[in-house]
Amino acid sequence: MMTQTLNTTEQQIIAAARKIFMHRGLAGARMQDIADEAGINKAMLHYYYRSKEKLFEIVFGEAIDQLLIKVNNVLAEKMPVEQKLATVVDYYITNLSENPYLPMFVLNEIQQNPDRMVQRFMHAPLFPNIQVFIGEIGTAMENGTFRKVNPAQLMVSIISMCIFPFVARPLLQAAFTVNDMQFGMMMQERKKFVTDFVMHALRP
Repeated sequence: MMTQTLNTTEQQIIAAARKIFMHRGLAGARMQDIADEAGINKAMLHYYYRSKEKLFEIVFGEAIDQLLIKVNNVLAEKMPVEQKLATVVDYYITNLSENPYLPMFVLNEIQQNPDRMVQRFMHAPLFPNIQVFIGEIGTAMENGTFRKVNPAQLMVSIISMCIFPFVARPLLQAAFTVNDMQFGMMMQERKKFVTDFVMHALRP
């Protein structure tokens, strides 16, 4: 694990960067903010990490790897495909609730650096074996557990339903007049809503 190779100051910096990026994103964060949060001066911060982009890459990588590990673990387990769908939805929404800056960063990177983002995900050792999961869904369709739909369309729909609220969070909070705490509660409720919605759509 990365924390085993970092000294205490570096760990403080990473923890501070994670907190600042969570609330302000990459564009809104400043190195001075991170230094203040870590309780060090800016010169020391630059000694360890030359730019906020480098820090963000570390924090971003941690968050993505954490999500991929969880998704990989559940996809590798022997469990009913319905349970796998519910667990994947839970992991996605939980991870995004803990790292709300991720969706916009990924979208921006896809627009600005598509090749780098493809390399970051598709060639990551932890990238989930989606084809195996799609195969299990296909089997459920063949045996009549699910009605027949395009598996790729199904996966895109599930991921979109999990991610969109976080991308559009400011607009949704304004439209529904909910504060941060209420939005968090909505996302907890959304885990069951998305799962129930998908399962209802798949029932023969």
